[in-house]
Amino acid sequence: MHLAHRTWRTRLGATATAALGALLLTALPAQQAQAATTLTNPGFESDATGTATPTGWSTYSAAGQNAASFTENGGSGGNRRLTHWSASAYKVETYQYLTGLADGTYTLSARVRSSGGQNSTYIALRNCGGAEQRTDLPPTADGAWIRVVTSVRVSGGNCTVSLNSDAHAGEWANFDDLTFAPGATGLSIKGGDLSTLPKNEAFGATYSGAAGQSGNALGLLRGAGMNYVRLKVWVNPADGYNNKARVLAMAKRAKAEGMKVLIDFHYSDRWADPGQQNKPAAWASHSYSQLRTDVYNHTYDVLNALKAQGTTADMVQIGNEINGGMLWPEGSTDNWTQLAGLLTSGAQAAKAVSSSTQIALHLAKGGDNGGTRWWFDQAVARQVPFDVIALSYYGYWHGPLSGLQANLDDVSARYGKPVLVAETAYASTLANGDFLENNIATSGQLAPGYPATPAGQAANLRDVMNVVEAVPGGRGLGIVYWEPAWTAVKGSGWDPQDPASGNAWENQALFGYDKKLLPAASWFAHR
Repeated sequence: MHLAHRTWRTRLGATATAALGALLLTALPAQQAQAATTLTNPGFESDATGTATPTGWSTYSAAGQNAASFTENGGSGGNRRLTHWSASAYKVETYQYLTGLADGTYTLSARVRSSGGQNSTYIALRNCGGAEQRTDLPPTADGAWIRVVTSVRVSGGNCTVSLNSDAHAGEWANFDDLTFAPGATGLSIKGGDLSTLPKNEAFGATYSGAAGQSGNALGLLRGAGMNYVRLKVWVNPADGYNNKARVLAMAKRAKAEGMKVLIDFHYSDRWADPGQQNKPAAWASHSYSQLRTDVYNHTYDVLNALKAQGTTADMVQIGNEINGGMLWPEGSTDNWTQLAGLLTSGAQAAKAVSSSTQIALHLAKGGDNGGTRWWFDQAVARQVPFDVIALSYYGYWHGPLSGLQANLDDVSARYGKPVLVAETAYASTLANGDFLENNIATSGQLAPGYPATPAGQAANLRDVMNVVEAVPGGRGLGIVYWEPAWTAVKGSGWDPQDPASGNAWENQALFGYDKKLLPAASWFAHR
């Protein structure tokens, strides 16, 4: 399907006359190059519906299936869109060849929709002087448009903008509102929450690479491209894990692998999330004023110890999934002034240890723009200091990718802050690996378009990363995969107070039941 061997412009031979050469050099090339550096008909508005080859574009299909690419009504921003579809299986490419480009990095952006199920459907930049760069279209069961981007380094002045589908009968893809402009995209954070790894290892968990080679989970994930480790901190947990000492040890391991560290303060002895924000036992009788001191001292103590051992935290979460606040009831969102005071104490402690440490505020509201705006409006109005907006996004709980994109786009612009998906995960199977039923256990719980298979898990992670990468202004920092190494091992259960508790997450880990690294991990090498 790719046409790298073809030449789409005419070159003058050495025998051309000097007069003709001078004419071309002084008149034609400047005009042609100027025109060719800009996409023609990027919204497919120049043609009537049903046009097989839109103005400015070319179509190619090795099997003579050019009719599978056509314009029709129903654009994202205007009246028309480009559609790939056929009643029989098809492979088709719609492309535009640009010339006269200055060397540098360029980004292609497109609004897209897709039925899902194709062998592949993607936007690409190719023949640009280096390796082809592409971004796959996500399935959009809700019918909403998603913006995707891809970037490439151009050298030699030429680049092909390419829209591709390799599909089964009846599967479709829509493309609209393309732009091609100087600029780069990419994700700086491709992380994993490995908080439970030490406990898993202590109870005998083993790990191997995709080819079966044995190794430690941290090293295998680093080898796959993971560059950030998130570690939760509990104050005095019953099982002795996720406390200060364990976090210090894991931070050493992560930094030794060349990875950065995100410290996630729960301000609790156990799980803190939207449904529970329980005070540590040692703080249970403390007044609000004392709780502010507790938050400051605990935050400073852990982060200063990390700094002292040469593993300064790169980012810190002041609270975990604090939709309703933290340290209830004093720090509930029912009393925003007190919540703001607690958050400010934590942020001030973190900055006192290291002014370069980034402060993140974290909500479990990936697709909830109204809820996210309300919460951060309250925080901003009370001058809570923060550097990063962090959101959890699980497609089976937080809605379609279009909602995540709308939320990330809006809040990053509204508050002028970068955004991070601080938690995400997906199932590779619906089978159970231990006695405890998994959080995602039935097909009815899955996100539309993503089966519970290794390929479905990989596609889900890929598409979440693509949405974050597309946040305008380069404000999409990246993603953190939640507990990729928490496999089913007897003794390493969810409840720190119950050694017999099981794991409800093992089918969403990035190591399969055969202990091998799953294909989704390859997306940590995402550009």
